Amino acid sequence: MNNKSDRVALHFDQLQSQIVDRFVSLDPEVDIYRGDFTSNTGGKTQPRILANGKIIEKAAVQFSHSLGDALPQAASERNPQLAGKPFVACSISVIVHPLNPHVPTSHMNLRFFEVQSASDKWYFGGGFDLTPYLPYEDDARQWHEAALAACGSPDRYQQLKQNCDEYFYLNHRNEPRGVGGVFFDDWIEGGFESSLEFIAGVGETFLETYTRIFKRRMSTTWTPDEESWMLLRRGRYAEFNLIQDRGTKYGLQSGHRVESILASLPPRVHWGYPPQIPEHGEFQTKLDEFLRRKSWAENVENFVEKSDEHR
Repeated sequence: MNNKSDRVALHFDQLQSQIVDRFVSLDPEVDIYRGDFTSNTGGKTQPRILANGKIIEKAAVQFSHSLGDALPQAASERNPQLAGKPFVACSISVIVHPLNPHVPTSHMNLRFFEVQSASDKWYFGGGFDLTPYLPYEDDARQWHEAALAACGSPDRYQQLKQNCDEYFYLNHRNEPRGVGGVFFDDWIEGGFESSLEFIAGVGETFLETYTRIFKRRMSTTWTPDEESWMLLRRGRYAEFNLIQDRGTKYGLQSGHRVESILASLPPRVHWGYPPQIPEHGEFQTKLDEFLRRKSWAENVENFVEKSDEHR
């Protein structure tokens, strides 16, 4: 292996610290758990769990640097020729579950794999998405216009948005998880330097854009009915992570700490039966219509001029 994975690991490690510091600045009352664990193969994981804040009920900001003798199935299903090959993997994942239902849940994951094969192969993957409980058009619009700016072209944005819409879809419920964002796999476009620059831009865009949305909604007063609705919708998030998410499957298959893998799950959730109470009917109708909207980023032709505003 060369130094590609070391460079990516350093960047993800630094990004983890930046994200944790930003979240603490947004919610100074939040508790922080910091862990550092090493594996017998030389890898390490650094969970950073924030909990019990005034606005942040739970946030998981995870960094891992893994070394293994055999690439797990969840990471090789699109490239079966790499199955069972020695590998190095670096990743950072972020999930925020706010206490305030007016602040949307958000998720980001960035990952890098370097695999020893007949010709050594590397690739990036990841993306970010937004899961609101109450519909705010200006939040979704800003989120997607920032995603457009990060992608650098309308064509790239449309493809990565479509990837995200398709991936973060609850097949068993026939409904989207949220308003989406961008998602990509096997990213090598332009070579390593260009790809790393793109990945860095995605991470920066996530942090800056979510910060703006968080600040906009964090002081909004919420009602018991809105909180009850949020807890019901959190069930969708848990279902996706446990049933469909490839990152969860990869973590379990590669032997990572179960507590770290499942730290992305919400601290409180409600399924209940019957599945909704009468007060939730209006919430459900409005959110269903909102989540099924197909387009958010307007004036796509002006994305270059808008890039500084949204990144």
